[in-house]
Amino acid sequence: MEATMVDGRTRYVDREQTVRGSKGPFFVVYTDEHAEQRWGYLCGNCETVDNAMDAMGRLKCNRCANIKKPDEWDAAHE
Repeated sequence: MEATMVDGRTRYVDREQTVRGSKGPFFVVYTDEHAEQRWGYLCGNCETVDNAMDAMGRLKCNRCANIKKPDEWDAAHE
């Protein structure tokens, strides 16, 4: 699926490659239609790419607060 960004550039959403979120999946977004260069994620709950990931792999949508828990978790970071 193609998606046009605010800057007018086309990005490509892979609806088969997902990451589990608290309110819905995150879909991987690529810069090219051959899925060679990953660009970011599309929130499946509110259909936006306005999200951020921290160094531990936690992904959070800035619009609807859909979150993916970190890949690695350490109580010392609390």
